[in-house]
Amino acid sequence: MEKDWRANLARYFEEYRILKNSIKETKDNFEQFCEFVVEPALESLENELEQYAISTKISREKGKSITFQINFAKTRIDNFLYTIFLPKNSLELELFLKVKGRVNKKSHHQEKTEPFMQEVKAPDILKLDKDALILDVIEHYRSFNFETFFQKKET
Repeated sequence: MEKDWRANLARYFEEYRILKNSIKETKDNFEQFCEFVVEPALESLENELEQYAISTKISREKGKSITFQINFAKTRIDNFLYTIFLPKNSLELELFLKVKGRVNKKSHHQEKTEPFMQEVKAPDILKLDKDALILDVIEHYRSFNFETFFQKKET
């Protein structure tokens, strides 16, 4: 640490400004990702699920998360939630995924958090193919429902 406290103070404020700008830029990039990649992908999946009498809901918490809710067939009760979220004060687009679901309409939710599409690195997240995202949602939905189906059979 320098003995010149004024230089130390100036360096602190410059570093703080850079960090704040990086966090803001990351949130802005997340918003772009949600608007141009995630929402159009989820809307396509939403339209397809209507053919199976399954209603869905897309909800966003600006700069924080986007959630795709899949309901039990012919109900408004949630069966499965797929949430992509940006951890607080992130300096880059290293996103996480929370999947949450329930076995039946009256059961408690089971929840799991993991890195979002680990094979897609932060700089490439804005270039993510919409179909790859849809496939990821379907795979998580399928896995959850098959796992819980077999849990029900065993009990």
